Amino acid sequence: MSGQIGGLDPARALDGLAAWATPAAPIDADEYGRRHEQARRLLREHGADALLLTAGTSLRYFSGIGWGASERLVALLLPLHGEPVAICPAFETGSLSHALKVPAALHTWEEHEDPQQLVAAALRAGGGSTLALDPQAPYGVASRLREALDGGRLIDATPIIDGCRRCKSAAELALMEQATAMTLEVHRRAAAMLHEGIGTDTVVRFIDAAHRALGADNGSTFCIVQFGEATAYPHGIPGVQHLRENQLVLIDTGCTVQGYHSDITRSYVFGRAEAEQQRIWDLEQAAQRAAFEAVRPGVSCESIDHAARKVLEAAGLGPDYRLPGLPHRTGHGCGMAIHEAPYLVRGDTTALQPGMCFSDEPMIVVPGRFGIRLEDHFHVTDDGAAWFTQPSPAIDQPFAS
Repeated sequence: MSGQIGGLDPARALDGLAAWATPAAPIDADEYGRRHEQARRLLREHGADALLLTAGTSLRYFSGIGWGASERLVALLLPLHGEPVAICPAFETGSLSHALKVPAALHTWEEHEDPQQLVAAALRAGGGSTLALDPQAPYGVASRLREALDGGRLIDATPIIDGCRRCKSAAELALMEQATAMTLEVHRRAAAMLHEGIGTDTVVRFIDAAHRALGADNGSTFCIVQFGEATAYPHGIPGVQHLRENQLVLIDTGCTVQGYHSDITRSYVFGRAEAEQQRIWDLEQAAQRAAFEAVRPGVSCESIDHAARKVLEAAGLGPDYRLPGLPHRTGHGCGMAIHEAPYLVRGDTTALQPGMCFSDEPMIVVPGRFGIRLEDHFHVTDDGAAWFTQPSPAIDQPFAS
C-alpha cells in the first residue's frame, strides 16, 4: 500500500485543516454589470423584452441572491432598458435586500396577492410584451404568467441563460480553482485515514467535516463512497459497506465556494490490485487523457466523448453504452450548477469555446465486479485545455504529489 492510502489515525486526519489561506475574490459589481449587458444582447437576438429569473442558480448568477425555491415567488426581472426589478414577498424584504448584489427596484407582494401580476405589470411598464422565462421556473409559475401576460408572449430563456453562463470569466475560474483544490485536499485526507473495517458512513462524515474546516459554503454538496463490488454502480447503492484488504475504493465528492462547484472522483486500491483491476484502471486513465487531449476551441462537445470511447472500444469494451464499458457521457459542464450545459456526449454539437468548464470522467463498469471512475475538471483555453486538478498517476497512488 502506498504512503497516500491508509496509515493516518482518523482522529488526527482533520489536524491542520483551517479556512483556505488564499480565498478567491467574490464576483464584483462590474462583473454583474457585464452579465446583465450580455443577457440584454441575447434578449435582443431572441426577440424578448425582459428576462425573468426565479430562485435557483441563475438568479444567483445575475443578482447574487442565493434563494431556495419554494411556493412563494422570488425573482429578478431584467428588462432590455432600465433598472432590474426584484420581486419578493413583502415580509422577506429585509432578507432579500441583504442578499441582492445589484441595483434594483423592489416590488413586493402580500400573501393574498398574485406575484405573477407584479411581473406582468413591470413588463408592460417598460413597454414590453415578450418575456423570456428561466427554465428552472416551476410549471405553476409559467402557467400563471401566461394568464397574467394577457396576450403577451412567454418564451424559453435557456439560450439566453446558457449563452451567458457557459463561458466562465477569470473571476469564476478562480473560484472553481479554489473549490477543486479544497476538494482534492479533502480526498488526500480521506485516502490517508482509511483502514480495514472502516464504514462508508464514517468516511462520508469525515469528508463533510473536512470541507467545512476548509471553509466550503456548506460542507460537502454531495458525497459517494463505495467499496468493492459497490464501485460498479456509478452513483452508489444504499447501505453501509466496510472496507476490506485489497478492495477497490471509489470516492466522488465536491463542495461549493461562493456558489461555484467542485466535483472530483478518485478510484484506487486499498492493498494490492488484481491484474484485471489494473488493466481497467489503466484504460480509464488512457480514456480520460484522450478526452483531455482532444479539446480545442471550435471542436464539438460530442467529439470529446468519441475520443474517450475510441480508447475503450479499441480494448474490446462497449461499444456505445454496453457493459463492460462506459455507461454514461464522458463529462458535463460545471459552474454554479454541478451539472450544466453543454455536455460531452454524442449529439451535443456545441462548439467548445475558451472559458467553458467540464468534468472528464469516462467511467468503466465491469458488472458484478467493480467500476473505475477518475474525474477531474478542465477549462478550455485558447489552444487546448487546462486541468483544475492533476489526474491520478496510478491505481495505488491517487494523487500526483
